[in-house]
Amino acid sequence: MNKKYTYVWVSLIVLIFGIIVIPKIVDRMSSGTVVQNDRLNGAVPESDDELGYILLNGQKRKVPSFSFINQDSVVVTDKDYLGKVYVVDFFFTRCPSICPVMTTNLVSLQNTFKDSKNFGIASFSITPEFDTPSVLRQYAQKYEIDTSVWNLLTGDKDGIYELANAGFNIFAAEMPEVPGGFEHSGLFALVDKEGYLRSRMDKFGNPIVYYRGAILEQDKTNDHGETEEISILRTDIKKLLQE
Repeated sequence: MNKKYTYVWVSLIVLIFGIIVIPKIVDRMSSGTVVQNDRLNGAVPESDDELGYILLNGQKRKVPSFSFINQDSVVVTDKDYLGKVYVVDFFFTRCPSICPVMTTNLVSLQNTFKDSKNFGIASFSITPEFDTPSVLRQYAQKYEIDTSVWNLLTGDKDGIYELANAGFNIFAAEMPEVPGGFEHSGLFALVDKEGYLRSRMDKFGNPIVYYRGAILEQDKTNDHGETEEISILRTDIKKLLQE
């Protein structure tokens, strides 16, 4: 083929690629999906009814081992949750902002699955020096938390921060300049009966990884236009309970 025509065809293909593909890549970058996919990839489920696994370095990510005490001063470990579908969050009882919303949403989930023996919740305090078992018991009473299925956990501070930031990749840090003196993400993690982190997929086939816990379900959206995800979390819990 004449080189002149070869160059024309190559230029045409490049032009078509730029028109069709590049805008989609830019859109995914602006929405954060490319970054999220690079950080924590998820296995594509076999069907739309299944939830994906969260992958790290090609391996299904499992909840790391943990051991803390609950509101009744009883030692609770990750092994106590095996066989249960459960939700994990990080909070503190004196939190003046998102924690009351998060706890209210979790109470809603607790009440939805009150008849299920295979559902649980684990809430880890990021201010364990203040959130003693007695303080956690008072918090449980205030929000009508069913402690037979929901553990409010406290203990070694470094261990809790390691679990949050490295174990779950859910941000938590001391920040004296913010209300309450601590910053955390307000995300919920979903764990299956075998201890694996699970989530539904977004429209690009990537796992959403975590569920927004700091928007009340009845509010639908927050001031930033983000939608609540408690309703979809409830649906996904039901799916895992049936596995």
